[in-house]
Amino acid sequence: MVSKSASRLLQCLTEHSSLVRNYGTAKRVVASKPVVEMDGDEMTRIIWEKIKEKLIFPYVKTTSMHIARFKLNGNKGVELRFESSFDNRKIQKQLNYSTELVFIEREHGAAAPVPLVFDHARLTVPRLARVIGPWSKLNNIILDCLYYDLGLPHRDATNDQVTIDAAHAILKHNVGIKCATITPDEQRVEEFKLKKMWLSPNGTIRNILGGTVFREPILCKSIPRVVPGWTNAIIIGRHAHGDQYKAQDFVVPQPGKVELVYTKADGTTERRLLFDFKSPGVVQGMYNTDESIKSFAHSSFQVALQKKWPLYLSTKNTILKHYDGRFKDIFQEIYESTYKKQFEEAKIWYEHRLIDDMVAQAMKSSGGFVWACKNYDGDVQSDVVAQGYGSLGMMTSVLMCPDGRTVESEAAHGTVTRHYRQHQQGKPTSTNPVASIYAWTRGLIHRAKLDDTPQLERFALALEEACVECIDSGKMTKDLVICIHGVANTKEGMYLHTEDFLQAIADQLEHKLSK
Repeated sequence: MVSKSASRLLQCLTEHSSLVRNYGTAKRVVASKPVVEMDGDEMTRIIWEKIKEKLIFPYVKTTSMHIARFKLNGNKGVELRFESSFDNRKIQKQLNYSTELVFIEREHGAAAPVPLVFDHARLTVPRLARVIGPWSKLNNIILDCLYYDLGLPHRDATNDQVTIDAAHAILKHNVGIKCATITPDEQRVEEFKLKKMWLSPNGTIRNILGGTVFREPILCKSIPRVVPGWTNAIIIGRHAHGDQYKAQDFVVPQPGKVELVYTKADGTTERRLLFDFKSPGVVQGMYNTDESIKSFAHSSFQVALQKKWPLYLSTKNTILKHYDGRFKDIFQEIYESTYKKQFEEAKIWYEHRLIDDMVAQAMKSSGGFVWACKNYDGDVQSDVVAQGYGSLGMMTSVLMCPDGRTVESEAAHGTVTRHYRQHQQGKPTSTNPVASIYAWTRGLIHRAKLDDTPQLERFALALEEACVECIDSGKMTKDLVICIHGVANTKEGMYLHTEDFLQAIADQLEHKLSK
């Protein structure tokens, strides 16, 4: 039996149904599949929310399954608990019975009432619900957004299952957009009282998706480059599997022989003498797999084709004839069998170079190429390239899978812990949000290309242009002012705080889209 309070609310909703605007007849662009959004930690989590609020959701309407529950609260009215699948927030707000509500149909994005279900003192709306403040019209881009909270507390609460679920969702829907996350160490385990030291979310996702991480600098005319000749971007692809990062190493305490032993499936063995130590020393054994190298090759060729830039693979096969030679041979075989014709049609090329020669050539070049690096080389060179373009904070990161269809985009930096500590103290910060914004835009651009929705791509490109135009007009965060003027010459008033910078980008974007 429905209580008087619930009946009154239902009556109110019915009476106000005529006030709901209906934009169902407007032409709408609908992305056929969702993007998978992954929230993060610390300062980047704070900024992530503001990016969505100011730059994404005012223009790209998400229509994920949302549930609004109305909980009876005695004579004080109705308490609204809005549980949103895209940001996982639970907003509590006291409502009176004249509050106007609008329910947006999932399929068409039309504003219209939908049925309410009363169950155990709750009214449930099985679709997106908004409480109307100042009305802003619905936008023409409809995009499902599946939310996963990869913040460290929630990873701990779910025993990291949320990270695995997010990765499988990306596999299903092809596009993931990720906020920076904490990879816990001993100090973080103590700080967050974690059950255990959870693995890197990026590593977990990468192991499930496969693929290769590609980093690309964000170029601004006003930011001086350490390497002035780099007028075009250099994209670094790091094969983040095996090699030194999965190696076994130990200290040899006294004279003795170290051997490599290969035990075949049939039980037979092959032995190689590594070194006959006459005194103490160190030893290391590392590996890689054909499967992983092939995945690396396909991902690299796919990125080069999408960018229409030449691809270079760097190794030291003159020294590691079998180990690095395997990388060289697999890349060449895949290029000849699968990509050569496409590269020739695109008027680009693939070439293998020795790592030392490649570094020298990169320094002399003007950029405009994709550089496929082994694990250690990619770790080092990605930071070298980022700094060479002026700022580590102006770097995108995209995990490209071998199929060329599945990607995960994120900022290349961490969670900006130092700024988060300032934020916790109530102090304003000047944190650069551009790489996090580009995590959104690169994901949306890929979604648009998969779904053939050019309006979504145009919006994402306009947002990228708005970021660059703001910076080049002199509106920027402290880190970028330091790049131009140096630490000693950077004073308060020369830069914007985080929210002011985001508002400047929002104003520039609104101006661009209103033309």
